[in-house]
Amino acid sequence: QLQLVESGGGSVQPGGPLRLSCTGSPSSNSGFTMTMYAVGWFRQAPGKEREGVGCITASGGDRWHADSVKGRFTISRDNAKNTVYLQMNSLEPEDTGTYYCAANWAPATVQEMCSYPGNVENWGKGTLVTVSS
Repeated sequence: QLQLVESGGGSVQPGGPLRLSCTGSPSSNSGFTMTMYAVGWFRQAPGKEREGVGCITASGGDRWHADSVKGRFTISRDNAKNTVYLQMNSLEPEDTGTYYCAANWAPATVQEMCSYPGNVENWGKGTLVTVSS
């Protein structure tokens, strides 16, 4: 129902910043736009399970961040541009992984959406973030 494309990944030194972007567009003529969906950023490191990093409601009025990134990462959205961002500051080597953008239709809460990635409906293909000196 929704096509998501991530951008902004790359290599960065520890302590540096990076901003990821996710743009969404309707699949075929579904009529569903990104502004109707809650959106989240998830990441997966080699050999580890996919985990939620930050999720935001369709309106942007509520957001949730994982404890491991709280105070360093911020999820935000610009519905006029159909884009959701993940601003990542003070990056650590443990933040290395593939970052995925995902969207869900009206989850109970954004915390639930981020906590149960298996229940999320629409996924992008991911963008790689490498934090290394």
